[in-house]
Order: sequence, then structure tokens, then C-alpha cells
Amino acid sequence: MLQQTRVEAAIPCYRRFLERFPSIEALAAAPQSDVLTAWSGLGYYSRARNLHRAAKQIAAEGLPATYREILSLPGVGPYSAAAIASIALDLPHAAVDGNVARVISRLTNDASEIASPAARKRFAAQALALLDPRRPGDFNQAMMELGATICLPRIPRCGSCPTAKFCAARAAGTERELPVKSKKREARDVPLNPAILERKGCILLIKRASTERRLADFWELPEKRLFPRLRGTKVSEFSHRIVNDRFRVTVWRMIPAKLPPVRPPAGDWVPIAELPRIPLTTVTRKALKATIAATLR
Repeated sequence: MLQQTRVEAAIPCYRRFLERFPSIEALAAAPQSDVLTAWSGLGYYSRARNLHRAAKQIAAEGLPATYREILSLPGVGPYSAAAIASIALDLPHAAVDGNVARVISRLTNDASEIASPAARKRFAAQALALLDPRRPGDFNQAMMELGATICLPRIPRCGSCPTAKFCAARAAGTERELPVKSKKREARDVPLNPAILERKGCILLIKRASTERRLADFWELPEKRLFPRLRGTKVSEFSHRIVNDRFRVTVWRMIPAKLPPVRPPAGDWVPIAELPRIPLTTVTRKALKATIAATLR
């Protein structure tokens, strides 16, 4: 959950997730729709799908005992595999996340673009050379914590750093110039006009196809343009960002709220009471919440 999600946002979701799936076996046996519902709001839903697939693999084959076996699990890359191997199994593998890469780039005064494949490979080799093989889990966590609390991105706290006397960037006066990062692409504005149609305690929703790259099998509100003959009232506006897409969302309540002449593809009337138990897109959750708030004003 902490990949691409802030700690404060992940903690309550993590607790609810463990209550719902208290063991690997429980997670493996659960329908994917339940897993996605429990993950709803965190985004990057491939993480949930891979976690579910990994639980099924572990339930069938047993817990992994080596770095390579961990790496074979769906969704697990070199960083996650090294972190799990060192912390859970006490194996000597260096875990290099963004914080650790920043520490290494400054310790070695490396001005390479931090995300380049060559730099990442070099940082991984240097982290492994520094690793204390007697306490690899503690060492990895200390390096991550150093980057998260002391070796900060813009203004490193060099006066409090236990490695300052070993830092080549500090000696050269380049610590605030590193690491070097390429400029991010500017966000693209994408207009969205979700429509809320309510009938007899139900909301009209559309299910995304299982083959879609993003948000497969999630339910969302239909677009207003699907109902050209219905009058609509604007109830709220907000923005929502996914990677480089900045969605400008205008929520409409359609009047009269009745089944349109042509039902949208894969559309269905979902009881409002069932909404917490199905996977809804974050935009849909925000739209429904904003509409409820607007109604109460």
C-alpha cells in the first residue's frame, strides 16, 4: 500500500484490509471484487490484483524462502524482494527505494539522472557494498529512514546526519544539487462530467470491462453526454489527479432521475446500500460524497 500512497492515507486502509483478510489463505480464497473493494480509494489497483495473485501462489506453493522465490511473486520487483528478504528472512540483500537512492547519490556525489537504468544499477551495487550482512534488515530500514528524515530532497539536514563525514557531496558542496532528476511531464487536463441518476434507492452505474488497462472491473458513474434528452443540474466540482492526468470533474444530477430510453453498455441500477461493498472508482466515490454534501447544505 505504501507504494504510491502516503503513510497517513495507507494506515487506516491497511488496518481494514487485515480485518477483512486476516491471513494469506483468507486473501487467496476471496473473490477479486472483494479485494478491489477493500483497496478502493488507494488507486493503482494493479497492486491489489498482484497481491491477490501472490496470495494464491503462496497458498498453493508455500511461503518463499529465498530472494529469487520472493521475486517470482506477482507484482514483486527487486526493491520489494530485497526488503522482504532482508527484513523477514534476514538475507543479505540491499533494498534501494527512492530515499536510499538519494542517500547513495549524495554519499558518492553522483550527478547521474537518478531514474536512469545505469544509475539505478550502480546505486544498487553501491548499496550492496555498504550493507551490513549481519543485520541486513536493520541496515536497510536505517538507510530508508536516513533518506526519509535526514537526507531530505530539497534541504538535507546535514548537521544531524551520522554519515556527513563520509559524504562526498557534502564535501564538494553539491548536496542540494543532488540527486539529479529529469523534469516531470506537465499534467494534462481531462474534463469529466459524471451523471448521477437515482431511482427507487438505486444509482445507475457502469462497469468497466475486464480487459481495460486501468480500473478493470470497477464501477463508475456514466458520463452526462449519454443522456442528451435529460436535464441536468450541476451539484459539485473537484479535481482528481492520476499520474499525469488531472481530471476536472463536474458532477451532474440528472432530472428527471429515471431509466433513460437506452441503457449504457454494462450499466445497472445498484442499490445505494450496496455501494460500500462493490469496487467504485475514486472519482465516483468523490462524486457521490460531494453530491450528498451538496444535498445536505
